[in-house]
Amino acid sequence: MGIIRTEIVLSNPSDLKLKPIPVIALVDTGATYLCIPSHIATQLGLKEIQKREVKLADGNSSLVSYVGPIKVVFEERLCFVGAMVLGDEVLMGAIPLEDMDLIIHPKLLKISVNPESPNIASGLAK
Repeated sequence: MGIIRTEIVLSNPSDLKLKPIPVIALVDTGATYLCIPSHIATQLGLKEIQKREVKLADGNSSLVSYVGPIKVVFEERLCFVGAMVLGDEVLMGAIPLEDMDLIIHPKLLKISVNPESPNIASGLAK
């Protein structure tokens, strides 16, 4: 499977005066959270809620800021999540992907809304 990137829009639902920011996000099903660089957190006026320890791809652990809430929009889907502040690009992990009921097309190197629920996101609550 190749690298998948997609456009999403990030905003701060607690401060509607700040403009939403369209970004290109790296899609990573092996990651759990939404991760954003510090300059995105600053632009959205997001405050640190707490510190969290995360294990990175190289096996090392790091203590990072956890900020939120963040509104994430992909096409007509949206979710509200927290984010880890790290790295130099936006990374969309499993939590926002699952919350918006998005599916991955490895061959096409893209994501889309789940065709089995095209009008409204669905998920498991059991």
